[in-house]
Amino acid sequence: MAKLVFGMNQSLDGYVDYQEFAPGPALFRHWIQQVRGLTGSVYGRRIYEVMRYWDEDSPEWDADQREFATAWRSQPKWVVSRTLKSVGPNATLVEDDLEAVIRELKAQRVGEIAVSGPDLARSLTDLDLIDEYRLYLHPVVLGRGKPFFAGPRPPLRLVASDLVGEDVIRLTYVPA
Repeated sequence: MAKLVFGMNQSLDGYVDYQEFAPGPALFRHWIQQVRGLTGSVYGRRIYEVMRYWDEDSPEWDADQREFATAWRSQPKWVVSRTLKSVGPNATLVEDDLEAVIRELKAQRVGEIAVSGPDLARSLTDLDLIDEYRLYLHPVVLGRGKPFFAGPRPPLRLVASDLVGEDVIRLTYVPA
């Protein structure tokens, strides 16, 4: 059975923002390894549209960026949206019955399935489907933006903490 994991970069004050801070080299290498090891990913519409950047090569990419793009492209993706009409390569559009689709994925797959997007994570949390939360805390205070937890925070229990790169701490929680 697969494990559903919601993990994202966030500021010290709890916001996720894809434009305000980027991972340093060590954290980017961590994300390459993380993505390479996934069974697949479930995306909300907004974060999927941001991640589509990796669908097509760019001449200015360095070796790590090319490696990330290759890993990202190779994994299956499920995109949860009622407004998108189509999705890119290696992706499946999920328009209805989110709970049934995710329960089936968890039952049929082995390994980790990443959840990307705070609103999607809230829906899956409300359905009691997320098995683990990984908060990658950056030493940045934004004061605004989209919060990591898009709704009430579920009761959680800390199971691990570790330094990733020079200045990011990953906190790993499971539902209490």
